[in-house]
Amino acid sequence: MTEELRIRGSMGDIYGVLTVPEGKEPVPLIILSHGFGGNHLGQQDYAAYFAKEGFATYNFDFCGGGGDSKSAGSMLEMTVLTEAEDLGAIAERFQGDARFSCLLLWGASQGGFVSALTSAACPERFRAVVLEFPAIVLQDDARKRANPDGSFPEQSTVMGWTISHKYNEAAVSFELYEKIGNYPGPVLILHGDQDSIVPLRYSEKAREIYPQAELVIMPGQGHGFTGESRLSAMKQEAAFFARYSR
Repeated sequence: MTEELRIRGSMGDIYGVLTVPEGKEPVPLIILSHGFGGNHLGQQDYAAYFAKEGFATYNFDFCGGGGDSKSAGSMLEMTVLTEAEDLGAIAERFQGDARFSCLLLWGASQGGFVSALTSAACPERFRAVVLEFPAIVLQDDARKRANPDGSFPEQSTVMGWTISHKYNEAAVSFELYEKIGNYPGPVLILHGDQDSIVPLRYSEKAREIYPQAELVIMPGQGHGFTGESRLSAMKQEAAFFARYSR
């Protein structure tokens, strides 16, 4: 069963697509979080693969998360904290739903950053977490955009998208590395060794901080997996989720 489902989030309604395998309830639910400027379409193939493997999926657009988002809000209002609020609202909506045996998080790039932050804030909610090239670098990138007095420009352009000072202020308001150790559950991190946007060292450091984490280095892959490597990532992630959710 597949349905469009809206959930109240940080700026209004969150748009997402819920898929639940028929006749197998309860099943684990994977919540998929896209990257900066993206939307749920970027990981439709992941959602379809996980569903084929017997998982339920909720594949959604963050509020203000991208130019083609079907959710409420603007990128000028979006920050990693508004996205964490969205992900928390989604988890709250599905927690206790009898159709789902547990909640699992999957996030790519900024969606990985937000998934790491959210799982650290409410570790009891999530059975396991997968992070693809999590954009932990975004905090250092934000610091570089600061004015000499420590303030931020009213607006900045990042990867072709316009963000406001709110994005940068939120990004530097905490240290993610100081929080992620609060999540004791299993974490799988996948990162390309040719990633020019988020250097591999950020995930290597995260692996050392997490109590229970595995880092898979994807040879020849950049910021986003392609071809056989993309399918390999799906297979490894599905096996990881199955191992810790059933």
